[in-house]
Amino acid sequence: MKPLLAVLLAVPLTLGPTPGPGDVDVSGDQRGRTTSLSLEASTIKITGDGKGGSGDGYRIPRPCWYEPSLDAEEMFRLHTEGAGPARRAGIDEDSFRAFVQQFKDKLGKPGRWWVPAYNKADPNGAACWGGLEQFIFMPPNTTPPSGITIEQLAQIARAALTVPEPTVKLNPDAKSFVNLPTYVWLENVGQPRRTVTASIPGVMSVTLVATLQDIKIDPGTTKDRAEVHEEGCGPSGKPYTKGAQFTCGVRYLRSAIDQPREKYTLTVTTVWPVQVADNVVPFQFAPVQVGASRDVPVGEIQSNVKP
Repeated sequence: MKPLLAVLLAVPLTLGPTPGPGDVDVSGDQRGRTTSLSLEASTIKITGDGKGGSGDGYRIPRPCWYEPSLDAEEMFRLHTEGAGPARRAGIDEDSFRAFVQQFKDKLGKPGRWWVPAYNKADPNGAACWGGLEQFIFMPPNTTPPSGITIEQLAQIARAALTVPEPTVKLNPDAKSFVNLPTYVWLENVGQPRRTVTASIPGVMSVTLVATLQDIKIDPGTTKDRAEVHEEGCGPSGKPYTKGAQFTCGVRYLRSAIDQPREKYTLTVTTVWPVQVADNVVPFQFAPVQVGASRDVPVGEIQSNVKP
């Protein structure tokens, strides 16, 4: 067993009231176009402006874990007081008494119950969750095997992190021509900084920050048919300006007449490096990368030469 305080590193451990087992925090449920996180039976909260966009499909390595829950007295009351426990006791008193005995045995002992949670978006999440014990009691400042760590909480935050899906703009817009510079830039990129925080209230918290750094241009064809310029793109491309040097876009070298639908499909990918705020976790994540595409008809200007 690893000491919980060591796992949490510099994060203060101030346990407060936590929801009971089986409570689901819908604020941790990310269902974006390419996000892969849907928390089940979890008290983890997902907050910040890094929600509601497009994710890159990052998947947390372990789809289930234990989370800290109630202390001995609180857990005993949860399962013995109120209408719900009374109904269960009336249906099968012997089974109910045996079920409650595990909580009764821990009364007066220092520590906390831990309960399992999982990522429902992972196809292996439910099976992983089913392999964990429903309740496990741990002494103060210790965590069970498979207990959530600050590193795993950071991974959950990374899976929840989304960025805006941009709109690709071109000049010329409707149709380009062979050897004519096609300027590329983005609109609707929003704020160039996105944050998301994953937290277990009163226990631990970690914040990730994604900052738009640059873009990558895929012209939709091979190098012998297109010449890509990215040296002056910056974080959102470069619109056409009269007299300016062409430093962000594509110069198509052959027409698209022999392509499907007589068009190239150009894709622009935004690159958002990710950092853990305050270095709470010495852990590196790959950048969030989200792309947007549009078709580019490319024609060829014909000229007639007369003797």
